[in-house]
Amino acid sequence: MHTHQKVYHPYASPFDPCKPILEKTYSTPPHLYIGFQPPNLPQFSPLEALRAGTLWKDFYDPYYNAFEKAGGGLTT
Repeated sequence: MHTHQKVYHPYASPFDPCKPILEKTYSTPPHLYIGFQPPNLPQFSPLEALRAGTLWKDFYDPYYNAFEKAGGGLTT
């Protein structure tokens, strides 16, 4: 199973003057995991699509910065 939130551990030098960030995360968009757009995908209503930035629910990817909890976003 693919997740949209990825984690990696960069190299931390023992000579780095700053406190190292031991774990970094990044998000990958959902369209990377869909090879083609299948027919009859579920769609948002026009107003929800404007808020979400996409018409199809499978392509919706909410953005949360590193300081937010991933509890908000568009609910359907």
